[in-house]
Amino acid sequence: MIIGTTKELKNHEYRVGLTPDNVAEYVAHGHTVYVETMAGAGAGFTDEEYVNAGAVIVDDPKEIFAKADMIVKVKEPEPCEYGYFREGQILFTYLHLAPNPELAKALMDRGVKAVAYETITDAAGALPCLRPMSQIAGRLSIQEGAKYLEKNAGGRGILLGGVPGVEPGKIVIIGGGVAGTYAAKAAVGIGAQVTLLDVNADRLAYLEDIFGSSVTTLYSTEANIRKALSQADLVIGSVLIPGDKTPKLVRREHLPLMKKGAVIVDIAIDQGGCCESSHVTSHDDPVFVEQGIIHYCVGNMPGAVPYTSTLALTNATLRYGLLIADKGLEAAARLNTGVYNGVNVYGHQCTNANVAKSLGLSCAVLSELL
Repeated sequence: MIIGTTKELKNHEYRVGLTPDNVAEYVAHGHTVYVETMAGAGAGFTDEEYVNAGAVIVDDPKEIFAKADMIVKVKEPEPCEYGYFREGQILFTYLHLAPNPELAKALMDRGVKAVAYETITDAAGALPCLRPMSQIAGRLSIQEGAKYLEKNAGGRGILLGGVPGVEPGKIVIIGGGVAGTYAAKAAVGIGAQVTLLDVNADRLAYLEDIFGSSVTTLYSTEANIRKALSQADLVIGSVLIPGDKTPKLVRREHLPLMKKGAVIVDIAIDQGGCCESSHVTSHDDPVFVEQGIIHYCVGNMPGAVPYTSTLALTNATLRYGLLIADKGLEAAARLNTGVYNGVNVYGHQCTNANVAKSLGLSCAVLSELL
């Protein structure tokens, strides 16, 4: 199979879909790999390293799309790339189609076989290709939130860890999945007061076992959300429904309950965000203020730490990409439930139930199309 990787075009996105070590693995399996020149530079990988690993360096991304059977990326394609898609071409990347109907339409219209990292599952039903980025985003959320709580950044002037004689800041985490758990780890590590809300009682029990008295766990109800928001200096939104839009648990009517200069970091913004007032921002202009509350809603948070993020991501995605390249997508989907669940678009149709529901489309049964 011919594999292609192009430079990411999203604002301040420095990650890359394949490392030189990944290229060497594909080449060892008998595949040909094309890499756009400077595609890995932001993450610290040179063209020379890719060449030494067996890649062919290409200047024009259109040429890579024209030649490659499978394109391996990090983020969803930008609109200027839609015209590069080819019938039957495999696209292997994060897609986040629920809030992006234009991309979904382009993929279906052009007959792309689109496999989304965020809906691939493992034997336990977890999301192995989403997990490493959720871990990074969770930890980054506390780092970024702390920055914007500083008075010179417009915040309340709170040191989250406090000092002797002064109480620490209060962090509220909505959603106890991977991102929420890693946000809690970072928050506990700096000595903040942490409250975590979730609707899964078993998950709350697990997190209480892990964190003990360092984290207060609450069942996520309207009353508990309102109470927690009224006390929060920093709110982390980390709710996820795989493939679907995120429910709006923090609504505009809640914002007046919060302290002026408090910060919301909406990790869930890739799937639409769990705050009604959220909209996607970039690393160039990461925050906005609504009703006195600072919102940080960067859609590619892990892109700020591209070396760590690229290695963590490709550690998770490589085995699935190799399976697709070695067997072909159809055979790989029959052999591996994770790959099967990762297919969001196939044969001009949407094949993921949550994505289809969020976009108001009918959902095709993938097994009947393969």
